[in-house]
This record gives sequence, structure tokens and C-alpha cells, in this order.
Amino acid sequence: MKNLIAAAALLCGSAAATAQSSVTVFGVLDAGVSYYTAKSSFYNNTSQPVSLPQTPPAGVSRSQTVMSNSGTSNSRLGFRGVEDLGGGWAAGFWLEAALANDTGGATLFSRRSTVSLSGPIGEIRVGRDFTPTFWNDSVFSPFSTIGVGANVISTVSTNLAVARGPGSATAASDNYLRTNNSIGYFLPPNLGGIYGQLQYALHENVSQSGQAGSPSHRGQFAGGRLGYAAGAFDIALAYGESVAADTTGLGATGQPNGVNLDEKLKTLNLGASYNLGFMKLFGELSRVKDQRTSTAPGATGLLLTRDDDTYNGALLGVTVPVGAGLIKAAYSRVKFDNDLGSAAGPSRDASVDKIAIGYEHNLSKRTALYVTAARIRARNAQNNPAVMGAAVGTATYLSTGTGTTGYAPARSTGYDVGIRHAF
Repeated sequence: MKNLIAAAALLCGSAAATAQSSVTVFGVLDAGVSYYTAKSSFYNNTSQPVSLPQTPPAGVSRSQTVMSNSGTSNSRLGFRGVEDLGGGWAAGFWLEAALANDTGGATLFSRRSTVSLSGPIGEIRVGRDFTPTFWNDSVFSPFSTIGVGANVISTVSTNLAVARGPGSATAASDNYLRTNNSIGYFLPPNLGGIYGQLQYALHENVSQSGQAGSPSHRGQFAGGRLGYAAGAFDIALAYGESVAADTTGLGATGQPNGVNLDEKLKTLNLGASYNLGFMKLFGELSRVKDQRTSTAPGATGLLLTRDDDTYNGALLGVTVPVGAGLIKAAYSRVKFDNDLGSAAGPSRDASVDKIAIGYEHNLSKRTALYVTAARIRARNAQNNPAVMGAAVGTATYLSTGTGTTGYAPARSTGYDVGIRHAF
């Protein structure tokens, strides 16, 4: 019996050794001191002077000094593992939590929570993950999408997701940056530099029999990304579509009353980078459409209203290695085009420009000191303050009025000084 038990233990140990597995703990702690200012300017789009008890100030400034985190890298704590299943197949998991190391807080695995199966034909990944379109905003920007130097295309897209998108219980920016309930497919890595992914996120809304428009598809996401990387060159095209609203109006009897709303956020972007050795160049073009279609009963039948707002973005950036350090610089811009502007009178368009410069000095492979400064200028932001009121940091603009008179976002500046350590 003892020999039988020993043989069984040896067999189990042999099987465990064949199916090799590993688990890695990793993370980043990034902390600094940041200063932000946001100035709002008074505007008057009427032909008459404003009648107030006293003359309003031309501008109102707000400022803030904070102990910040994630100035040059996202603070995070993660666990990832892989098990070799044999025959080129592997199972894996990835759990990654965002850390607010300035206060000791953490959001449990909100950055990523996936399980996957990969093999010769690619990888299937399910759970909470980044969207394909977000990757271009992030990897083709010298400052990525974090800190005061963050790509302003990402800032505007985040604002749009919060203001108009479906969001989720996890984050208001979901379906722009990340998706819950996603199923993803990734191409295998041996295609001569070609890479890509497809992603679909379930809306998980409840269906009710006999109810018009049930279930709503609000929260559903579908998108993909295709790229090519070889040597110093990298380029990728991505598209994503999110259902922000999908409602059918019901009357008192529970029957459709003709009041319907359909809204989708559609993103198309192209990013590229080229490493010349003495410098690396970055570029991105982006177009985001907020397409709303509504119907409502009118005197002569259903009234159909379409509103296609467009956000056109562009970025140019560069990084220059200098000894143990890296100089970063970027210019990014977003132009808002409201297609109802010409029909409703004066132009309702707006724009925002941003310039950022920074320096990162590596003390070792894991530790770096950094400083970044950035400036934003917004024009006609009163036409869309919730989205185009992009600010550097968390000092918010004073935004009042409905586009007629009041205060509108105008300028924002900020800097980060900090230290980053990876483990």
C-alpha cells in the first residue's frame, strides 16, 4: 500500500510538472506634487450689454495644489498568471487594480480583470478590458493618457463618454476606455508584424416579453483594431461603436407612443510612430461621432430629428533620449463641429488645443524622476462646456449660462513633479 501511495504521488507530481504554470506580481507606484489652474472668461453672445448690478469680471481663475499619483505611469497592483496546456496552448488570467497611493486607496481590479485561452490561432479573452480604440489614444502619445501632459483627444473622449455615453456602475467613462462584460479575440503574434483584435461587450439588459424595444441595447460595444509593427515603425487603425441610448417611449397603456431615442458614439482613429534612434515621432488622427436620432409625435405625424456632432482630433509628438533621461513634447487638438449650428443661427462649434513638455530621468531600470508642464486653450467652449471644457488636472472651470451669456472655459495650465517606481 505504501508503494502504491508513493507511486500515485509521484505520478501526480509528474503531471503537475508537465502542465507548467507561473504567477507574477507586478505594479507601479507613482507619486508627485501637482499644481493646476483653470481660467474661465466672460462671454456675451447677444447684441445688448448685460444688465447686472455690477460689471462682471472678465475672467475667473481657480487653482489647486495636490499630492497626485500617476503623473507619468498609472499606479497599479497586478497579478497575472499562465498555465502551459501543451500543444502550444495556454490558459491565463490578469487581475489589475488601480492604486491611489497618495491616499492609500484602491479600486479592486477595475483596470483589468480577464481570463484567457491562447494558442496557435490566437487568444480568446473575456472580462473587463481596454477597448481597441483607446489603445491608439494611449500608445501613440508621448505622455499616453495620464498626467498633465495627457493626450487631449483622450480627455475630450472621456468627457464625452461621461456626458453622453452609457457608462457603467464601475466607471462613468466605460465604453471609451474600458468595457465590462467583453469578449475579445487577438491575432497570434507570429504574423510578420501584423497584429489586431476584435471586441464585443454584452449590454446585459433585461428583456421583457410584450414590451416594445425590449431589451434596450444601451451599454453594448463592438470594435476592432488592426496594426503593423516592424523595426522602428508602428501603425494601427481602430474603430469602435457604443450604444449610448436606446429607448422606446410608452404611453399610459404601455403601448409605444412614438417617442423614441437612438444614440451611438462612433470612434475611428489612426495612430503611428517611428523611431529614428535619436528621436521617436508620434502622430494620431481621430474622429468621434455622437449620432442622435429621435422621433416624437407632431401635428402632421412623427417628427424626426437627427443630430450628428463630430469631434475631429489630431496629435503630433516627439521623444528625445538624452543620456539617462527622456525629453517629451506633444501638441494635440480637438475641433467640435455641431451640425445644427448653421440651422440654429450662430456657429455652435468649439475647439481645444494643448501643448505639453516634460522630462523623465531614469535613476535605474525601475525608478525615475519626472517633471511635466502643460497648457490648454479652449475657444467657444460655451457651446459644449461639458465635453470641450478640457482641463489640465482637477481644477475645474467655472461654466455658466446656456451659450448666451455667462462664463466659459478658456485656459488651463498645470505641472507634475514626481517619482515613479515599478516592481
